[in-house]
Amino acid sequence: MSRLLFPRSRRLILLPVLLCLLLAPLAGVLLFAADGDDLNNPFPRRQKAPSLDGGVEWINTAGPIDLQRLRGKFVLLDFWTYCCINCMHILPELKKLEHAYPNEIVVIGVHSAKFETEQDSENIREAVERYEIEHPVINDARHVIWDKFQVRSWPTLCVIDPEGYLVAYNSGEIDFETLDGFFKKVMPYYRENGLIKPSPPPPTGEQAGMQAPDTALRYPGKVLADEKNDRLYIADSNHNRIVVAQLDGTLVETIGSGQIGADDGAYDKATFDHPQGMALGEDVLYVADTENHLLRSVDLKRKRVETIAGTGKQARPKMDEFMEGGGPKRRAGRPLKTALNSPWALWLEGRELYIAMAGPHQIWRMSLSRPEIGPFAGNGREDIVDGPHLPATPYAAGASSFAQPSGLASDGKVLYVADSEGSSIRAVPFDSSRPVYTVVGTAWAPQGRLFLFGDVDGQGQRVRLQHALGVVYHDGLLYVADTYNNKIKIVDPARATSTTLAGTGEPGAEDSPQAEFDEPAGLTYAAGKLYIADTNNHAIRTIDLDNDNQVATLEIKGLEPPKAAEPDAKPTFPGAEKVDLTAVELKPVDGKVRLQVGLELPEGYKINPQAPLHYLVDARGREGPIDRQAIGTLQSVEQPAASFEIELPADGAGREELTVSLAYYYCQDGSEGVCKAGSVVWSLPVTISADAGDSAVELPFVVAD
Repeated sequence: MSRLLFPRSRRLILLPVLLCLLLAPLAGVLLFAADGDDLNNPFPRRQKAPSLDGGVEWINTAGPIDLQRLRGKFVLLDFWTYCCINCMHILPELKKLEHAYPNEIVVIGVHSAKFETEQDSENIREAVERYEIEHPVINDARHVIWDKFQVRSWPTLCVIDPEGYLVAYNSGEIDFETLDGFFKKVMPYYRENGLIKPSPPPPTGEQAGMQAPDTALRYPGKVLADEKNDRLYIADSNHNRIVVAQLDGTLVETIGSGQIGADDGAYDKATFDHPQGMALGEDVLYVADTENHLLRSVDLKRKRVETIAGTGKQARPKMDEFMEGGGPKRRAGRPLKTALNSPWALWLEGRELYIAMAGPHQIWRMSLSRPEIGPFAGNGREDIVDGPHLPATPYAAGASSFAQPSGLASDGKVLYVADSEGSSIRAVPFDSSRPVYTVVGTAWAPQGRLFLFGDVDGQGQRVRLQHALGVVYHDGLLYVADTYNNKIKIVDPARATSTTLAGTGEPGAEDSPQAEFDEPAGLTYAAGKLYIADTNNHAIRTIDLDNDNQVATLEIKGLEPPKAAEPDAKPTFPGAEKVDLTAVELKPVDGKVRLQVGLELPEGYKINPQAPLHYLVDARGREGPIDRQAIGTLQSVEQPAASFEIELPADGAGREELTVSLAYYYCQDGSEGVCKAGSVVWSLPVTISADAGDSAVELPFVVAD
């Protein structure tokens, strides 16, 4: 939802920018005018920050937070709304920042709702738990704080310095590396002048006495039925696994360990990161591994998980990366070489896998017969526009536009899309010569299409939905999870009508006499029943279409939450570069062998001496000549540098399989440089022997620019 203007917000008056610092190169960054004359201050123009008064309720913290009490810290305000995919994308980046600067930076979420249901504090509280947010959040339901800070779009970040001045602003998505570079750049001034006063952040979550319930399912997002084989597949999203049951709820097995990760392998070893939509082929289950930005396949016979598309990093393409000679540089790429952006739902038609790619607001297609994946419909603009599937060049007007597509279904001729941010049901013909059209929704409106929503049944332009996330086709009708209306509706695509099937509209978990749901997000059909992922109720609900539409809650006997990770689990280095070194022999000197780390940095860069330089040495097996008490825990280099030495106590002789993992920060030389983060894992087979010629081995690594 980046850069969508909220109709009530005032026009932002921009002050001139005198310094080209620091959240750049991303667009939307402003630095503000100063009251003082200190020429050494990195923000010679800044403004006194407004207060946070005007919110409805504080969430995820023990009580109200006064900015005055946070003097001595940087405060980063995140203006967000929980429906927004762009807002979701920056939450993990903010979490990295909070962990990197636990005593210097406080992140505060300012939830300024788009949809009516998002104004409710209880719904925001559920979203805070679902997104696993660790910082305080204030419900800005009336947009009072939004207006004070003159915000215009979701997400927007505002930075307040330790003296209480508003110093920077960013509209749109941003990554940790850019934020980290910003704070590394400006922190020295505040430290040198004694303006930073490190202290623990305000207590949140469990620290503030708020314990999340322990439920067998945790915010299930999607569900998929296989009537032929009596199987129900449940995306147990916040447990990071797929639950497999029979249609009557009998537990069969679980796929995934429950830990966050992207590991392939056997069911008990494989890991996911908040999976959502699924599609079923012959003995293969396809999974949208949403927060990993991957597509995974599950071999149901061999019981193994494999990554089939994505690089593991979110795609953030720029327009000029697509353009070449006035046309698109490419329409498709190799699946494992093409970065994805929040795949949310899947549909398999023959040998073509269709993907609701929520991040870029498009429908993608991946061929299972040839190594190819790319856009199928949508110009990348967030909107509700009918027309040709794709434009001549990416983002060009005159073609179809979607708004965070989140659910897929089909009648064999048309792909139906739950287009959530547009509160619409769209239709994408498989024959790309036919245009995309809207079944029910607001594509007809001349403007403000993304802000026309509600709960109105009827026909044609009268129909209103509210952030519908799921859709399934059966017997000529579409059944829709009208998520923010807490209802299941029937949409007749031939007549363009909508009627309510179940749900009072109020959040709840009652089956009868009047059924209630709480933000249902996915649904499927089998054997006369709808199966519904009732997300905020942590449950699967059913509607018996052959028995007076009776609603029931499906009990999955024997299902338990996954085991928590061991508290002493060793730290991981996700995304690290892998280096396999040649086997060496080392001779202990004074009872020690030495590892000489050497990072070759790009020209003009240096290791950031103010950032932590962490490493972990580990060895396979419980015993060996390397002292096990001296390894296996995270260590820090006292004086961070590109070259340093690790000493390992060694006694006796024998072979070891060592791994050395390193996380580092490096910055451009000069006062206006940017900082980056990287990590590397060396694998080193080593033999400890008194007859060896050397006592040290080099661990080299060339850091990419």
